[in-house]
Amino acid sequence: MDASTLTVFFEDPFWVGLYERTEEGRYTVCRVVFGPEPKDYEVYDFLLKHWRQLPFSPGLEAAREDPQRKNPKRIQREIRRSLSSGPTGTKAQQALQLQREANKQVRKTRSREEKEAEEARKYAFRQEKKKAKHRGK
Repeated sequence: MDASTLTVFFEDPFWVGLYERTEEGRYTVCRVVFGPEPKDYEVYDFLLKHWRQLPFSPGLEAAREDPQRKNPKRIQREIRRSLSSGPTGTKAQQALQLQREANKQVRKTRSREEKEAEEARKYAFRQEKKKAKHRGK
């Protein structure tokens, strides 16, 4: 069963949305910073406009849920517990951490390539300078 939840909470100094979804047995999460407190219609409009650009984390194996019907009172208690305990679950934190690590690897690779290109450019400049000095004699 595919499911998704959006939790909006205040994380000093901004309002943050944590969008969790389960698709095809994979759990992914996306963190969106809203800034000032968003209205319901603003959140809905944001999701409609930016759904394709949301940076979801790499998928984790989702826990299987029993297809049995749960007691409505039990569901209500679980919702109350989840709202009082805090916005980010450990699974969401793990998924966000995986996303941060993936972004870190991309940044490292890009900066290493830029550094190597800069060193190659400087080396070529020094070689040209040497040749110019040698020709001047």
